Amino acid sequence: MASLNTLPIPRVHPAAPAHEHAWLVESRHPTSEGIVLYVRCSACDTRRVDLQAHPHIPPAAMSTDLGGITPSAR
Repeated sequence: MASLNTLPIPRVHPAAPAHEHAWLVESRHPTSEGIVLYVRCSACDTRRVDLQAHPHIPPAAMSTDLGGITPSAR
């Protein structure tokens, strides 16, 4: 018999298959820190904000991946 003081075992739901994102730039604008890029994955519509501090350095993520958020959902 289960104790009344125990919690259920958390279940892990399978996530969507992992893939390498193919980032597309939706918009960009210059700031004092560099160019801010608003990017979206072409496969899964995940969005992210990147910063390119120098033209010869690849952009770095400034935010976490915002999974599948559409502009109308904001």
